Amino acid sequence: MDSEPGDGKCVDSAARHPAEWPPVTSSELWTRATADRYDAEETEMSSAAVLEPTLAFLAELAGDGRALEFAIGTGRVGVPLRERGVPVVGIELSEHMAAVLRRKIDEDTLPVAIGDMATTVVPGEFTLVYLVYNTITNLLSQDEQVECFRNAARHLAPGGRFVVELGVPPLRFLPPGQVAVPFDVSERHLGFDTFDLVQQILISHHFTHDGDDGRYRRGSSRHRYAWPAELDLMARIAGLELERRVADWDGAPFTQDSTKHISVWRKPT
Repeated sequence: MDSEPGDGKCVDSAARHPAEWPPVTSSELWTRATADRYDAEETEMSSAAVLEPTLAFLAELAGDGRALEFAIGTGRVGVPLRERGVPVVGIELSEHMAAVLRRKIDEDTLPVAIGDMATTVVPGEFTLVYLVYNTITNLLSQDEQVECFRNAARHLAPGGRFVVELGVPPLRFLPPGQVAVPFDVSERHLGFDTFDLVQQILISHHFTHDGDDGRYRRGSSRHRYAWPAELDLMARIAGLELERRVADWDGAPFTQDSTKHISVWRKPT
């Protein structure tokens, strides 16, 4: 999962100037070492099979307008979307992640503002604002996630869309009395999530095979999970309306058995 920080404060955006909004500090920040190996560890997510439907979906919604990616990271999606002809701007908290992106594309072609996705404002209007790969969960409080929706609405032109890709919390897989669910068990990597069901916090634990000496590198990150209905309420608070929800970038129907969703909210004209 990509990471961005927050501070748990709820901001009335209509009453305060952007310069007065508090920084978001609750999320965890990518380090230089993590940023440098991020692309190598996410080769599957950068494959044509994953990216082509993602880019087609986003490009269609952007149309002839501009796109803004919250938590753009190393540019896994933003760079190829720009190469398709969609003008892209990014917001990214981690300077280390942005530095990796900058090795791929220059600032004039794809500008990136360093800051959090709940309060950072960039110039102009956009027909599309998007968040991919569970990134909204890096905001660790409900207030911050609401502010993220408000920030998306703040940047959207009338009729523009806000898109979020997010996994459905796998709580159905939790046996009674247990709080851990594995999501990857392979020769190279062991991953499992543990859940705080009261705070809606999950911790992703990773044990990654590092080199040929048999050693494993351990890492973890915290996330606040949210249900689709909760996100719909956040959107309503921000003045956005649900337009559609599908199970993947190919547009498969979203059902009770879907493991993730792609949700699209529209700013009224």
